[in-house]
Formats: sequence, structure tokens, C-alpha cells
Amino acid sequence: MSVRHMAKEQPASFVFTPENLEEAKKRIAKYPSGKGQSAIIPLMWLAQKQNDGWVSEPAMRYLADMLDMALIRVYEVATFYTMFNLKPIGKFHVQLCGTTPCWLRGADNLKQVCEKVIGPKGQTSADGLFTWSEVECLGACVNAPMVQINDDYFEDLNAKSLEEILGHFRDGRQPKIGSARGRVSSEPEGDPTSLTAPEIFDPAIAAAPVAFTPTPAPEPGDK
Repeated sequence: MSVRHMAKEQPASFVFTPENLEEAKKRIAKYPSGKGQSAIIPLMWLAQKQNDGWVSEPAMRYLADMLDMALIRVYEVATFYTMFNLKPIGKFHVQLCGTTPCWLRGADNLKQVCEKVIGPKGQTSADGLFTWSEVECLGACVNAPMVQINDDYFEDLNAKSLEEILGHFRDGRQPKIGSARGRVSSEPEGDPTSLTAPEIFDPAIAAAPVAFTPTPAPEPGDK
């Protein structure tokens, strides 16, 4: 795990919006009495989403006070889990999966696109629109390679399709979410290769009674 530090420039304060404060109370209430500190991860995630994608030092202090935790404990969570950003990021956070399935399917080509269009890994583009980072498995291995941009998955990518997606965001247009090749969910490409016999799907055959011959019970003394 690499060492991670907070941004040098920090906002003056942080408080939850009224809506997020109510949501925080609901999440704390999910835990047994006296165990509210266990809500630190969902509350920190809520704070990050409110704070334009990163967790500030005032936000950590706010959560520490809310959960009656030592600040260092909140800091430990924020610095350990890489899903928490410790400095401001662009409007669109491109999380590129580099784990084995995506790597085997061309993730290195996607990295080159990010470096060309956005800049060095972990840096925000000059226009403030993009930040990209490499992450571990995002759970869409069958549609590799893929990226997550903010809350959405973009799958079955190659260099051309990823560059087009980034271009759409830059131009203020919403690109198509999901498979860049038009697959639905994780269905196989092309025609089916199994269960293809027409009679399997013949309603007459499906409705026909199945002959059943019961096995006679053994007679006493049979082995």
C-alpha cells in the first residue's frame, strides 16, 4: 500500500447538508447501540459524494465528532481505503481496472488513452474535467476491459471507444452506459452455442406428458 497524504490546501469547514445529515442518522441507526463508530465507512462515503468526490480534513474532524471517535481513527480509514480521495478530483473520475482479466483484454491500451487525453495517473486535467486512477477489480470481469466513471460502468472497451466516451463527457454529452459493443448485461456475443435444438422450445413437446414407470417395491427377503 502506498503512502497517501491529505491535500495541502483544505476548506475552512464541513457539515452535512440537512438531507445528508438525516441519511447519516439512518445509517448510524443500523448498528447496535454503542457500535455507531462502525458507520464510519458509509458516512465517509456520504461526505465524499457531498464534497465533490474527495474527503477533506474538516470532513474527517466532523465525522470524528459525530461518531465520538479519535481523529486518528478516521484518518486511518480515509488513508487505508483507496476508494476515498484525499485531494480534489475532476468532475469526472475515471477509475480504470488494471486487474488480470482487464489487463489480458487490453487495459494497457486504455491507460495510454487516459495518459494522452487526461494526463499522468492521479492528476487532474488542465480543464478540471477529468482525473483518472487505476483500481483493483470492479466486478465486471466478463465485460473486460472496463472503467467506472463516477457512478457508471463502461465495458467492452478498446482505445477508440474509451477516447470517444471521454470526448462525449468533454463536450457535455452523456455517453452510452454499459457495453460499448452493444451487449446486454454479460450475455455472450454472437449466436447461441448451446441449447440450440429447436425441439427444446417446441410448446407441444414441452406440454406433452412424460411417461413414468414406477420401480416396484422390493419383496421381503430381496437383497
